[in-house]
Amino acid sequence: MSTPPHLDPRLLRAFVTVAEELHFTRAAVRLYVAQQALSRDVRRLERELGADLFVRTTRQVTLTADGVRLLPYARRVLDAQEELLAAFGQARPLLVDLNSPGLGTPRRVLHRARELAPQHELMARYESGLTGAAAELLAGRLDASFGRFAGLDPALRSGLEQQIVRYEPMAVVLPQAHRLAALEAVPLDALAGETVYAGAGNPRTPEWTDLARWLFAGRGIEVAAPAPLAVGDEEFERIMARTGCPVLAVVDFPDMPRSVRRPLVDPVPLSPVSLVWRKGLAHPALAALRRAAAGLAAEEGWLRRPAGGWLPALDTNLPSVHI
Repeated sequence: MSTPPHLDPRLLRAFVTVAEELHFTRAAVRLYVAQQALSRDVRRLERELGADLFVRTTRQVTLTADGVRLLPYARRVLDAQEELLAAFGQARPLLVDLNSPGLGTPRRVLHRARELAPQHELMARYESGLTGAAAELLAGRLDASFGRFAGLDPALRSGLEQQIVRYEPMAVVLPQAHRLAALEAVPLDALAGETVYAGAGNPRTPEWTDLARWLFAGRGIEVAAPAPLAVGDEEFERIMARTGCPVLAVVDFPDMPRSVRRPLVDPVPLSPVSLVWRKGLAHPALAALRRAAAGLAAEEGWLRRPAGGWLPALDTNLPSVHI
């Protein structure tokens, strides 16, 4: 593979996007270009480098050995270009996944980051769960997300970095007529014999279902069977009225109609919330997001664990990048 005197960064971006998607149509949609134009750019790059970068068949697209060799170099060139543009006030927006509208911790971090870096655009996205967001992070369609990092598949974790933000106390959302709704706080033992919804079957949130299984183990609490995801207040109210099933949540979960949210106690279960981003991501607004997370954690005591607080062992020993 020979190197020409000059390489158009647009060609490298076309190559990297196809390499990440391994599908020309999806890559074209992501780049907002026609598929023919994308194919033309990739062929031009191959001519300029004197190497085939992809093996194309009617069924699949795969990288050649030269394509694999080029990929890390191309990413570094594009990251350097982003840093250069950022230095002159031309950085692209930082895309930040908040999981779901109304969740307090990610939203507060984003708002603080916007205050710290008003010269940059930080745009919210909603991917429902960290597993769903992780694939988007690795593909470059998202820049940052929040959630339980230890609950991700190790193959996903290997391409990501994380900064622990909060050990958030957990709660349960109950129908107003539920036998435990009158309590100010619900002891975990009081849920014995209950079936509690914790997102089972939702492919975007297995890390949350896994946390529930760790919490419920040996306590006589069942994880509710997979069910269609209720989107929006009206659907949530309808499903809760039909099933009467408690829902595992966090203390900052938004209020829902005809239901009550009660903190869980004895012990206080904790949901570990990390800020997560793709390894090697170079964007000036990411630094502001990380500073915002660290600042709020210090001010609010988000990383202090209550006496006797519960946390899975898996979540206590993961290395976290500190600012």
